[in-house]
Amino acid sequence: MNIAVFASHNGTDLQAIIDACASGRLNAAVCAVISNNGGSMALQRAEKAGIANYLANAKQFGDEDALIDKLLEILDGHHADIVFLAGYLKKMGRKVLQKYHNRVFNIHPALLPKYGGEGMYGIRVHQAVIDAGDKQSGITIHRVNDVYDEGEIVAQTTVPVLEGDTAESLAARVLAREHIFIVETLDKIISGEIALG
Repeated sequence: MNIAVFASHNGTDLQAIIDACASGRLNAAVCAVISNNGGSMALQRAEKAGIANYLANAKQFGDEDALIDKLLEILDGHHADIVFLAGYLKKMGRKVLQKYHNRVFNIHPALLPKYGGEGMYGIRVHQAVIDAGDKQSGITIHRVNDVYDEGEIVAQTTVPVLEGDTAESLAARVLAREHIFIVETLDKIISGEIALG
């Protein structure tokens, strides 16, 4: 299966996917990496692994419509079977969601639907969990639709919130689990246990 990965920053989830494909843990290949951020470590990780990588944002192409057309050209050109958003901080265009219906997935570093929506990313999510006094957080993988973090949940796992946790310490614990969980879930998608619809 060909996986196109979108990432905006460090790309540690991307690295987990690359490593799992390289080791044979996943019967798949990362066919392309796309970032909206020229300084993204994700692009460097892809380059190092010999994976086609693209900087693509509206500023480059003049407007959102032109950007979406370029994204579709990249995805089609690399025969992407699924699209995985691994820390991608832009809303996915409707034309991409239509073309890859039920095949666009996002990983979210908290339990949805409680800790989702526009602006709920990065350290803000973990701070919100701590501020609420929750005893557990976790990771959600969901299909992407037109509304931030509201697509069908396909997999969730929990991570404990420990006494004395800061947003940073919770974030580190969630991220460590994320790297394993993303591979476990992709394996279920590849095997058909999670249907592509």
